[in-house]
Amino acid sequence: MSDKETNLKEKFRQALTSTIKVISDDIEIEQNKKENKNSKKLNFFQLDKLNNKIDFIKARAEADSSALKKKFSNEEIYRKNLPNNSNCKSLYSTAERIRYEILGGNMLKGVEKNLKNNYIQTLNLKRGDQLKTKEDVPVNEAFELYMLKNFYNIKLNYVTSKMLNFWEKDFDQSVRKHMSFLRNNFEDQEAYCSKFSKILQEMDIFQTDDSEESEKNNENEGQDNPSNDDQENDNDDKKDNNKEQETESSLESDYDIDEYKLDEQLIETDSNEQNSEQVIQKKNINDINLDYRIYTTKFDEVIKAENLENADEVTKLRKTLDQQLIGFQDIVTKLANKLQRQLLAKQNRSWEFDLEEGLLDSSKLPRIVMDPYNSLSFKKEKDYEFKDTIVTLLIDNSGSMRGRPITIAALCADILSRTLERCSVKVEILGFTTKNWKGGQSREFWNKQDKPKSPGRLNDLRHIIYKGADVHWRQAKNNLGLMLKEGLLKENIDGEAISWAFSRLKKRREERKILMVISDGAPVDDSTLSVNSGDFLEKHLKKIVKFIEEKTEIEVLAIGIGHDVSRYYNRAIKITDVNELGDVMISQLGSLFETKKKLH
Repeated sequence: MSDKETNLKEKFRQALTSTIKVISDDIEIEQNKKENKNSKKLNFFQLDKLNNKIDFIKARAEADSSALKKKFSNEEIYRKNLPNNSNCKSLYSTAERIRYEILGGNMLKGVEKNLKNNYIQTLNLKRGDQLKTKEDVPVNEAFELYMLKNFYNIKLNYVTSKMLNFWEKDFDQSVRKHMSFLRNNFEDQEAYCSKFSKILQEMDIFQTDDSEESEKNNENEGQDNPSNDDQENDNDDKKDNNKEQETESSLESDYDIDEYKLDEQLIETDSNEQNSEQVIQKKNINDINLDYRIYTTKFDEVIKAENLENADEVTKLRKTLDQQLIGFQDIVTKLANKLQRQLLAKQNRSWEFDLEEGLLDSSKLPRIVMDPYNSLSFKKEKDYEFKDTIVTLLIDNSGSMRGRPITIAALCADILSRTLERCSVKVEILGFTTKNWKGGQSREFWNKQDKPKSPGRLNDLRHIIYKGADVHWRQAKNNLGLMLKEGLLKENIDGEAISWAFSRLKKRREERKILMVISDGAPVDDSTLSVNSGDFLEKHLKKIVKFIEEKTEIEVLAIGIGHDVSRYYNRAIKITDVNELGDVMISQLGSLFETKKKLH
């Protein structure tokens, strides 16, 4: 980045700070920033990605929204009226955000313009390739569209109108009759939040979820294996508590720029040609899924690791990770330093000599002195070609990885992340597992539907983002300790996890993209395999990997811990001793960087 760009971004950062200070009437915000007392609320100042007009619109809108939240939203009132039903909480948070943003827009027309432009841009990014049923549209996305249409008076486009159509009748049935009251009470947070909380908890769509939760608890209490039941109930309780903590803090984190990174976007819009290619790729990978069935996706989740536990527990788990691997860390660090030297060597500059123009080569001056008829010699600095690169580490979070395998995988991911960042290589760390053993809510739903034959995947997926590609290692390092969280590691459905990681990589701007998968064998989910063919998950995994390897430019590398995974991946390494993991990860990455990106 040039000094000019750095100065411009710093000026923009200062302008946003001043804007927040003025709008929010918080004269202490600068002082808090200096003392790092308010760092969480200033996270949107991560302005490294300002590449186009969209990014500037987004940053201005995020700053305005954060200031309005500070000015118009009382956290005590927000928490007091927080719905009991965990499914309602994200909708309640959206409703509150719309309220204070409308108040700010009424107060300042420039703020209203920034917010509306950002929403319109976000709507234009959404794609409708897979909008076939209601299950294809998350209820929280549909509810935000409903609020934007009816309270913000934003006109939806074709795709977003189609998304809202699946849910609009449900929302109208509960909200429409209270619309006038809500609009008239934007300035009365207590009345507005209290009414919306009641509306959401009485919605029919959430009453169904409540009854399913109740029946699930009753069934757990009546099962024969009390130890397993207690463990599952404890895990469910923890999960619910985590969700509650996550939503209770959502007022602090709504519209945080970290929530809105480029790797979280649905699609890039800078190049129509690129968009067309992405749509084609998406269609092709969907063709693979035609014979892969999923009974329901309504209970699946993609969650940021920090939302799995409270901050104290996250810190404790990170300390546990560090303590367990003090000896091992030294070995991997040496290997990582070797990789760093290798990468930096590829990025170093060199000189071309004996040129007719450029910088004067002073080393050749003596020969001019000796013979004035010799011509002057010039030199020029040149760069080695080094592709802009991103590496995604996709780590199997299944129960069979429990213990030393997952611990070492976490540490290796941690050290690789630090190493590659120093070499200007972006790193994303993802994990995959399921929310429950024995199929969870998906299986219960299937049971209530009279158990149709060959239902397909029959468990609740949990895909975890430990570190986003645009998040610095220091911000995410504690998250990696969460792999040691008791009760987190369950089943593994690899095909869908790789498809998810692939879809995230495809959205990235980097020229070279590498996906490294760390697993300990075949995909296993007892619930799914008990009601489908024995190779149901394996067939899907093979097809997904084959498509990515043969039809895309993403490079895939797999490391099998104790198992040979070469039947799934063309480029695969088997290790018999988990202590080899760090060496293999680093040496294989090093060899990848030595080779040119494959062409298709």
